[in-house]
Amino acid sequence: MMVCMWRVWRRGSAFSARFRGGDWSLCSSLCLYSTKAVPFMPGMEYQDAVCTLNTLQTNASALEQVRRERSHPQQQLQAMESFLERAGLTVKELDHLNIIHVTGTKGKGSTCAFTEQILRSYGFRTGFYSSPHLVQVRERIRINGQPIGKELFTKYFWQVYGRLDETKDAHEGTMPAYFRFLTILAFHVFLQEKVDLAVIEVGIGGAYDCTNIIRRPWVCGISSLGIDHTQILGDTIEKIAWQKGGIFKPGVPAFTVRQPEEAMAVLKDRAVERRCSLSLCPDLGNYPSDCGPLRLGLAGQHQRPNASLALQLSHTWLQRRCLAGQVIPSFSVENSGTLEATAFTPSPIMVRGLADTEWPGRNQTLKHDTVTYFLDGAHTKRSMLACVNWFKETAAQHERKASGSVARVLLFNATGERDAAAMLKLLQPCHFDFAVFCPNITEAIPSCSADQQNFNVSVENMLTRCLDNERSWRLQNKSEDNIGALLIKDGLSLIPEKKAETMVFPCILSALQWITQGRDSVLADPAKKDLVVKPSIAAKASALCAAAEIHILVTGSLHLVGGALKHLDPTSSM
Repeated sequence: MMVCMWRVWRRGSAFSARFRGGDWSLCSSLCLYSTKAVPFMPGMEYQDAVCTLNTLQTNASALEQVRRERSHPQQQLQAMESFLERAGLTVKELDHLNIIHVTGTKGKGSTCAFTEQILRSYGFRTGFYSSPHLVQVRERIRINGQPIGKELFTKYFWQVYGRLDETKDAHEGTMPAYFRFLTILAFHVFLQEKVDLAVIEVGIGGAYDCTNIIRRPWVCGISSLGIDHTQILGDTIEKIAWQKGGIFKPGVPAFTVRQPEEAMAVLKDRAVERRCSLSLCPDLGNYPSDCGPLRLGLAGQHQRPNASLALQLSHTWLQRRCLAGQVIPSFSVENSGTLEATAFTPSPIMVRGLADTEWPGRNQTLKHDTVTYFLDGAHTKRSMLACVNWFKETAAQHERKASGSVARVLLFNATGERDAAAMLKLLQPCHFDFAVFCPNITEAIPSCSADQQNFNVSVENMLTRCLDNERSWRLQNKSEDNIGALLIKDGLSLIPEKKAETMVFPCILSALQWITQGRDSVLADPAKKDLVVKPSIAAKASALCAAAEIHILVTGSLHLVGGALKHLDPTSSM
């Protein structure tokens, strides 16, 4: 999640000492919202609901639950069932949602988006639960492909929150943590809105993820596996595969894409252990089609396995729906000890569904006048490699159509335990003219949407991480320059004024405004106040001013991409 910033760092902190002499201060709670929950009263609005939701980020009992359950992960599902019942729901009720359950390291969200679009194209009323959100939290809960409205979110939020709040005294004051609450809320919304099916994306892992309270999904899927969230899932591909395979259910067909050999072996063992079939999806090019190669609405070659997985998931779901009460024949063939799913002929509706799929923030291109934005939330080495391949190909296409010279700019941030240095190394061959770094802070103003608050990381830590990322980029470029200061007027410069290819800004808006140099009318909105940069930094924009077009790759974090979209697509905040 993003946060807004109105002061930069607190006087006396170790970080501010590095910039002593500047007029800076930091605070970790930047928007003026209380972290104390308030009881619901008639007339309370969407932002009141989101502010109360955000208290579950900092609720002491919720955080203690998380710490305790990391040592005893099996307790997570027990706790989830208890919270579900306190909210007035039962695990048995979830069986009526006709769920498609999807996990993976890379591509699980895109797989869900393809699957949901295909089944919606058939006329089914779909529910879709995903994470994280880019701009507004209600994006996580979608009906028929659209985020639920603010009024609907507010109504259902208070129904669930009220029931949990009323029962907390009888349960040692416990309330569910943020993601757990949203999962319960999604189930409640889908049941109340009477969806025909729900596509559920796992949060982290699978076996002990709170979505795995689902007992009887109709079909399960596992997208590409890799190393991520190692503190929770383990530090080897085998350990991660074991966690992911935890979503398998007895008698429920499961599908996966091609995996590393070690991961595939674990998934096969998990399928045997969980008494379910596991089928390997064919390459997308193997599906017969009467209309030529299948066209995907999501860009990038790495989306092809996700689309194949989505075809198998939706096909299997449709079989069960259309053959209710009958024995569903197997559409897999035995091949060297594995089940290989058949490359059936997709129906015209499936073909259209794949082509119509949209999934913001993933391989997304936005063109504003002479500025083109390439947005991708890649945050692992494997996903960054896919992002680089997509960007190089797509940017080259745009450059061939450009009216003159093009300036390439990287806008990057990475959070948590991500290996930023490894991702930056993969980005080097893109030959950027500037590498710009900023935290996931949307803008430097005293008020912002509560959707973008995050109380779990301090601004000091975020800014320190940006400086570390800048240093890493410089080292990889074999630059002898020292790290730069944050580039706002009256800040203390740590290095002599000289040419630099890298810079750090304190928020997303200031970075975008400097990069675009007034060329993007959306960012030139008078409501978006410019931060005044030092003259020396303003002078370094000469290459940007001279270029006929500016191409900007925004990557490294979905939250960074979401913060950028908040400014670049005003409709996303409506």
